[in-house]
Amino acid sequence: QVQLVESGGDLVQPGGSLRLSCAASGSILSPNTMGWYRQAPGKQRELVATITSGGTTTYADSVKGRFTISRDNAKKNTVYLQMNSLKPEDTALYYCNLRYYRLGKLYNYWGQGTQVTVSS
Repeated sequence: QVQLVESGGDLVQPGGSLRLSCAASGSILSPNTMGWYRQAPGKQRELVATITSGGTTTYADSVKGRFTISRDNAKKNTVYLQMNSLKPEDTALYYCNLRYYRLGKLYNYWGQGTQVTVSS
């Protein structure tokens, strides 16, 4: 069983910064991709950023240049999201995701989410 535990969500003023963390535990195989998704009230869950176990990253256009995703090499199943220049439209519940394929089957796991609120 794989578990993902997020932390770091908070209330922050526009222009501020936050760092989200996600620690994965359990039977996790590599290679894999970890990432962050978010869901605002009344909207669908959307991709924020992903990073593969090899370090390849992808970002949503709306966060490019402001957010940075990284993985801890010493703790290979820990992922971070550094969020700078936060905007009110970044307000959402942020979910950590881990996924990998084995023998053609997708294994896809989600955390419980951490709330980020950007407001003055």
